[in-house]
Amino acid sequence: MKPVFTKFKITTLGCKVNQFESEAIARQLTQSDLTQVPKNVPADLCIINTCTVTGKASMQSRQAVRQAIRANPRASIVVTGCYAQTAPDEIKEIEGVHAIVGHGEKHKIPEMILKTDCESCTAEIPVRQNRRFEKAPAIGFGNRARPFLKIQDGCDAFCTYCIVPRARGPSRSLPVDEVLEGIRELKKAGYHEVVLTGIHMGCYGQDLTPRTDLLTLLGQIRDTGAIDRVRLSSIEPRELSEKLIDFVAGTGEGAGRICPHFHIPLQSGDDSILKKMHRPYSRYFFKELVLKIHERIPDAAIGVDVLVGFPGESEAAFEHTHSLIAELPVTYLHVFPFSARKGTPAYSFSDTVVPEVVRERAHRMRELGNIKKSACYNKFTNERLELIVEGTADISTGNLKGTSSNYIPVFFQGGQKLINTLIEVQVENVDNNLNVFGGLHGNSKK
Repeated sequence: MKPVFTKFKITTLGCKVNQFESEAIARQLTQSDLTQVPKNVPADLCIINTCTVTGKASMQSRQAVRQAIRANPRASIVVTGCYAQTAPDEIKEIEGVHAIVGHGEKHKIPEMILKTDCESCTAEIPVRQNRRFEKAPAIGFGNRARPFLKIQDGCDAFCTYCIVPRARGPSRSLPVDEVLEGIRELKKAGYHEVVLTGIHMGCYGQDLTPRTDLLTLLGQIRDTGAIDRVRLSSIEPRELSEKLIDFVAGTGEGAGRICPHFHIPLQSGDDSILKKMHRPYSRYFFKELVLKIHERIPDAAIGVDVLVGFPGESEAAFEHTHSLIAELPVTYLHVFPFSARKGTPAYSFSDTVVPEVVRERAHRMRELGNIKKSACYNKFTNERLELIVEGTADISTGNLKGTSSNYIPVFFQGGQKLINTLIEVQVENVDNNLNVFGGLHGNSKK
């Protein structure tokens, strides 16, 4: 007999794409008269949207599944996401899981669980054969003032350490008219910014007919005036062209619509390690790219992914990475210790780095990241920034938090009516924990 669900909760691990997909599932369930409940409230349906980008992420995914089972003993448990796609047999060993749904059927989860019992949910579809982009609702869900819009999925790069192409399938894109429609829907719903996201976003449009690209899409977004601000998620170094940089830096009508914020995966600053990772650029190329961005857009935020402890990374190779970041005008770092993923070439590489050394290198890189972030934030003391107010802050000295176009989070005093508006704030100080505080300056834009 098909169970009747009334309350659900979704636990999401991993990237912005996973977050977008969880929100799309939640929206469809609420439209079917189910109620989404907080983490501490029992539910009769629990969906865990997993990640497997690192060994730690897989472990956390298993923990999240077990926690959901313990906290919701009468619930149906549905596990989806990248870990569900790549390691379903490991999930099957967890007693209490009712269904495992991979990426091929992920978008159908609401339909599946509302029309049948969870045991009938399945996802035995080879994800590398999936050439179709599955559209999800664009309307923002929950309290997020800067909603995500997934415009691309999958990856064909096959870096030697990365499981994502095997988890997500080939690169595929949301058609241009549907991207524009989604952005218009978000604007109509009262949003001022959309974050365009994807797994390998620089490949956007290569699979479409007629073929297009990310720069052309951004031009159409700008020219239609679809929304006030558009932010890009991660983009690969080789796909961040000089034309794209110039476009973001542009003047005239529509200038400033694309946020001056670039998140660029470096992974390593050593050429031999980059080659071993199957990364298609050099240390010199990355350096020139960052300097070009900084020269053209001095106030741009430049975030960088760094992977430490890759097999064969000597102390000298690590120092090449550390010194490269130290000399560049980088804003912040995301630092990841290498994690061998079964099914990738690097899983069998023998010249591993001992865990203690990996932890020490990750610590050093994160310290450098804090130094870079502090220098960037302090540079804007006494400067005015236009923020999108995202909501109430959990910090005692400022009751609202907003984010600038160049990705600086600022806490300031203000009323709840300012949430989800554009407001100008003057930066006043940065504390030792890298919290930025400011004061209101001028009126908000509804």
